[in-house]
Amino acid sequence: MSDIKLLRKNRLKRQQRIRAKIVGTTVRPRLTVFRSNEHISLQVIDDSTGKTLVNASDLVKDKKAKVTKTESAIATAKVLLEAMKKKKITSLVFDRSYYKYHGRIKAVAETLREGGIEL
Repeated sequence: MSDIKLLRKNRLKRQQRIRAKIVGTTVRPRLTVFRSNEHISLQVIDDSTGKTLVNASDLVKDKKAKVTKTESAIATAKVLLEAMKKKKITSLVFDRSYYKYHGRIKAVAETLREGGIEL
């Protein structure tokens, strides 16, 4: 098996192991994170109805200023925080998918906690 196939297989196993323990409800929806090499996307999902309640991405921002990826993730989390306050969402289940709790993922979680969201 090639290295790339092995990495994908291990990543999928990690994701399934985490998702088996995490379920979003109407009271406490699931925050899922997608991270690419350049961008980050956040979604708050109610798994009982299968609908996305709120989403935010750094793709919609103006990219004139040079910012780091972590700063961009923090700004995206703040945009998500404002949208969640409008929908009166105060607690979440954090789904980091197969990413390590480090760097941009950790920055998003800490920003939401500082904003008063229970993770």
